[in-house]
Amino acid sequence: MSGTVSVRAVRKEDSAAIHALYRHVARVPGGLARLEDEVTTAYVDAFLARTLERGIGFVAVAEESVVGEIHAYSPGIFCFSHVLGDLTIAVDPSGQGQGIGRSLFERFMVEVIDGCPEIGRVELIARESNRRAIRFYESMGFVREGVFRQRIRNLDGSIEADVPMAWVRTEPEVGT
Repeated sequence: MSGTVSVRAVRKEDSAAIHALYRHVARVPGGLARLEDEVTTAYVDAFLARTLERGIGFVAVAEESVVGEIHAYSPGIFCFSHVLGDLTIAVDPSGQGQGIGRSLFERFMVEVIDGCPEIGRVELIARESNRRAIRFYESMGFVREGVFRQRIRNLDGSIEADVPMAWVRTEPEVGT
């Protein structure tokens, strides 16, 4: 992937481009949890609506094409109003390893930290075999919080664990 990549807030009009991106990313085993045919317009429109209503989302754009997307949103009930969950990031396979995911994630976290003081926790889940992603999330301040054993069925029939991870806002101690 060549050229300049810019990151901007996601918009409703990005739905078709995000749908195409997710279908493309889903062709590569081990990334997204959904298979290509499970990435429907309804799925994308639903998470996009939740993101725009009660979450944070950004797209990476190169040469007028969406090459990456990140989003998370609040579940929409009071007891979880300080939490952004279902965090998902997708980067076009031809752009992976070029800093696009890091740029998206850094922009997302700056928005959480500086723009959303009410958010105290961001959650995501990574498949245990995706060690590269887990290391990346750890580099962004996320911590492993356990293991969901035998949660993921792979295309070859094997079963593996999911690893729940979270970033938690740290507050200064009283009196410091």
